[in-house]
Amino acid sequence: MEAVKPSAVTPSKSKWIRSLSKVLHLHTATAGIVPDDGVQKVKSKDTEEWNDSKTAKRLSKKFDSLHDEELERKVALEALIAKIFATVAAIKAGYAQLQHAQSPYDAEGIQAADQLIVTDLKKLSELKQCFLKKQYDPSPEHTMILADIQEQKSLSKTFEIMGKKLESQLKLKESEIIFLREKLDESNKHNRLLGKRLNQSGQLFVLDNLQLSSLTPSNFSTVLGQTVKSIRSFVRLMLDEMKSADWDINAAASSIEQGVVYWKADDKCFAFESFICREMFKAFHHPYFSLYGNSVSEGKRRPQVFFDRFMEMKSVKVREYLAVKPKSTFAKFCRTKYLQVVHPRMESSFFGNLSNRDMVNSYQFPDTMFFALFTEMAKRVWLLHCLAFAFEPEASIFQISKGCRFSEVYMESVAEEAFLWSESEPRVAFMVVPGFRIHKTVIQAQVYLSQLKTR
Repeated sequence: MEAVKPSAVTPSKSKWIRSLSKVLHLHTATAGIVPDDGVQKVKSKDTEEWNDSKTAKRLSKKFDSLHDEELERKVALEALIAKIFATVAAIKAGYAQLQHAQSPYDAEGIQAADQLIVTDLKKLSELKQCFLKKQYDPSPEHTMILADIQEQKSLSKTFEIMGKKLESQLKLKESEIIFLREKLDESNKHNRLLGKRLNQSGQLFVLDNLQLSSLTPSNFSTVLGQTVKSIRSFVRLMLDEMKSADWDINAAASSIEQGVVYWKADDKCFAFESFICREMFKAFHHPYFSLYGNSVSEGKRRPQVFFDRFMEMKSVKVREYLAVKPKSTFAKFCRTKYLQVVHPRMESSFFGNLSNRDMVNSYQFPDTMFFALFTEMAKRVWLLHCLAFAFEPEASIFQISKGCRFSEVYMESVAEEAFLWSESEPRVAFMVVPGFRIHKTVIQAQVYLSQLKTR
């Protein structure tokens, strides 16, 4: 066997050793170990973590710095906005002060308010420049507190001025109320005077300049209208007294007008009105209501005499006239008609005695509301009578009988229901107010139409 030469084996071995050495070197390099001397040559894992933490801290500090700058900028802007709102509130307060100084006019107040507004507008312009140039307040927190205080002061000042303005308006309204109340009191006083004048003479003051030559039927119609109003006022008072004395109104109405079917319960008042008219207009066609019988001379029947009496009596106060002339013709007329209209039993139930009747019978006229309203009614009838005899020929009176057919020429119905609900032609139940003729003019009589009861 041929022996192996050392030269042939050694190179191969050395090559293998070198390859192994490279592999080991690579392994040790990966592991961070140098096989030659065993000293660590690369960085460890802890060292890398330490370096990363240091970098993170540096970055965190940089981020915090940027965040603080943004926060400071935001706070500075908020402070600037707070100052803007405070300035706007001050401008608003100055404008309110300017308005308040204008009414009532206050020259010094207007000048002061105008100066404040100009100053605040300049301040607002300065704040705009600060924003554009980014010149922010060095201590924004303190600035915001002061701005908020200033804004609240301006708002308080605005509300205070508004309160003063409202107080001024309230005083003005109160003055207007006082003025209107005075006007109302004055109007009421004037109305009372007119009412008193109307109660004394109705609308007869419109006839103040009346002349006998210009006398017309319309003048007579005016006086008649006031007479009827006075009669109805007395009837209302009489019915109130009856109710207070517990009278049976239905029975009283039936005793005046029998067999009448009324359209409404309130229509029974027309029966009492009919009774008063019948008594007051009795003997109307005789001069002076035949108070002197037939002894009145023809001279006293002249139209001028009666017209003069009418003009004399239409403006006088009845109570004063009766006190001065208790035995005058008019006083005798009042006495006669009172004794005819007011029954003794009626007077006794109203007043508990007959003292009023005794006084009237002896030409002493009582000072009561009942008698005052009666004499006012008597005056109207007396004036109508004088005016009737002032015409030439004199105005004549006519009456409507019960059961007559309705005539639009001579009659006027006081109850319209008679035409609305009646199935057949209604008839005259009774006459309420008589009618009159003046020359060719007819003043209609007032009648109550109804279906008469059949037995």
